[in-house]
Amino acid sequence: MSFNLFYHFGRYVSMMGQALTRPEKFSMYWKETIRQMEAIGVGSVIIVVLISIFIGAVSALQFCYQLDGQLIPMYYVGYIVRDLAIIESAPTITCLVLAGKVGSNIAAEIGGMRQKEHIDAMEIMGVNTAAYLITPKVVAAIVVIPMLVTIGAFVGIIGGYLASVPAGYLTDMEYMRGLRAYFEPYNVFIMYVKSITFAFLITSISSYFGYYVTGGSIELGKASTNAVVIGNIFVLAGDYFIALLLT
Repeated sequence: MSFNLFYHFGRYVSMMGQALTRPEKFSMYWKETIRQMEAIGVGSVIIVVLISIFIGAVSALQFCYQLDGQLIPMYYVGYIVRDLAIIESAPTITCLVLAGKVGSNIAAEIGGMRQKEHIDAMEIMGVNTAAYLITPKVVAAIVVIPMLVTIGAFVGIIGGYLASVPAGYLTDMEYMRGLRAYFEPYNVFIMYVKSITFAFLITSISSYFGYYVTGGSIELGKASTNAVVIGNIFVLAGDYFIALLLT
């Protein structure tokens, strides 16, 4: 088990070393990066919005229930929903979802190219396949996933408002007061550190499983599954260590 762990880690580091080398032709990499930004970013907006608005709504309802009849002011609901969305739910849950959607797509795309010998053909032509196939995905994810996380945090706060204020749990002014209370800009910094780190982990791990896939369709399915599972594990582990270091 330990041998396999070190073997995969070493091969992953070697692959990323090749991927992060100087591009042969910037225009070719630029076009691929734009394509990946559209696939990762635009293609994930709807699911991020849906998940964030329901998480914000459920969080607000749960805290309204917990604070009902307590001495704690009800405007704390807005304060808690805001910080929960910024620090935890937007970066972590959004990236867990993206690890499933984006990670499986990346592993299947690169794995399919490996099985059809497209990668071998590019290597014969002298193309650095690790750089061409992986670097644009990593760069695109690092750019667009923090944007998706920002949208997720904003929509989550709106979801909390829609679930609590129209239902009569607290007034509009109380919720807005909670949103403005005890705001720490440092929490936004933590959110972006998490989103950039998770973006790199999701894309690089998924690319690794797709790049080294062997066999047929069954092995490709296993590689996609492993990319999602391992990506989620590293996102959760990274969430813990970032929280440990920065809070």
